[in-house]
Amino acid sequence: MRAQDLGRKLTTVQGGAEPWVEIHGRRLLNLSSNNYLGLAHHPAVIAAAVEATKEYGCGAGSSRLVAGTGYLHTELELRLARFKGVERTLLFTSGYTANVGLIPALVGPGDLVIGDELNHASLIDGCRLSRADFRRFPHRDVAALDRQLDQAQRDSHEGRKLVVTDTVFSMDGDVSPLAAIADVCERHGAMLMVDEAHATGCLGPGGRGLVAELGLEDQITASMSTLSKALGVFGAFVAGEAILADYLATVARSFMFTTALPPSVVAASLAALDVLEQEPDLPLRLQSNASFLREGLRDAGFDTLGSETHIVPILVGESALALRFAERLREEGVFAVAIRPPTVPPGAARIRLSAMASHTTDELRGAVEAIARVGHELGVSSKQVRRNGA
Repeated sequence: MRAQDLGRKLTTVQGGAEPWVEIHGRRLLNLSSNNYLGLAHHPAVIAAAVEATKEYGCGAGSSRLVAGTGYLHTELELRLARFKGVERTLLFTSGYTANVGLIPALVGPGDLVIGDELNHASLIDGCRLSRADFRRFPHRDVAALDRQLDQAQRDSHEGRKLVVTDTVFSMDGDVSPLAAIADVCERHGAMLMVDEAHATGCLGPGGRGLVAELGLEDQITASMSTLSKALGVFGAFVAGEAILADYLATVARSFMFTTALPPSVVAASLAALDVLEQEPDLPLRLQSNASFLREGLRDAGFDTLGSETHIVPILVGESALALRFAERLREEGVFAVAIRPPTVPPGAARIRLSAMASHTTDELRGAVEAIARVGHELGVSSKQVRRNGA
């Protein structure tokens, strides 16, 4: 893997998810964090975690089905249900465990599950673990999805049908054509499960996500959101009808056999929701910063693929060049990582940038200038990369 420029290594960072971090004694502007609203270091969120630790201790002790459910866990699930406009929510320890627990609970052997080809790895793994017939449709291609469901009908498929998609795609920064997908699912009698990990807190009214922005709440069977990105804490939750939450608590193995989230994490998540409600302009500030970053990079000649959100990729092509790009950016004071296969398709390595509401315009302007210098030096531009086949 190293010979193919696909090796991975851990980078020690001081400063965590803040706009500025320190790596090997160098101060760098952080464009690699999913702490989109800057809440990971908000004083109220930190204070809530500290107080909960003092009162309840560091750990939950066991699964909620064994050790019982803490008051804070119940309160957070109720708050998240109101936030998402659904009957119930159920907490999971991460977005990954939520997806690999949810999908196999909805479909199994004899059923059909169809996912966007660029879905997150946790969605893909959840589909595989379900042991349902797993198919993929080309990225954002609703007509292809429609044809696959038509074919299932012609084949007299008798099992359940489930369509799975991200709402914001984590490596391209583009958005699912969710309204059209929901219509196709309704026409074919298919369930629809969405992953709002990179949309919750970032898009929609009050940061409620793309589903709320499009008014599709009644057409979604289940949605998964994380607490670890825009809300700045850790964990995840599934939102939907009350019977879904009860069912998942009964059959979702990644819920049943995992220790519950620590009280400090749950309390911090409640505080993050408070901040979001008290500062409803945070998602707007995030998207304003994202637009500034995207437009600056496009004007500088970079291919940002189909990005229309706070996730802004720069298409590079080859893995070795992407690694060199990231290394030179560190030398220029910018922390942005190279994303390579298998996270993205072969020949589509990129630098993944993410804007935060806590970035200033001057910081982002300086970053664009540094990225443009390095890109010019390395010969990375939209025309060059496309010509080389990425």
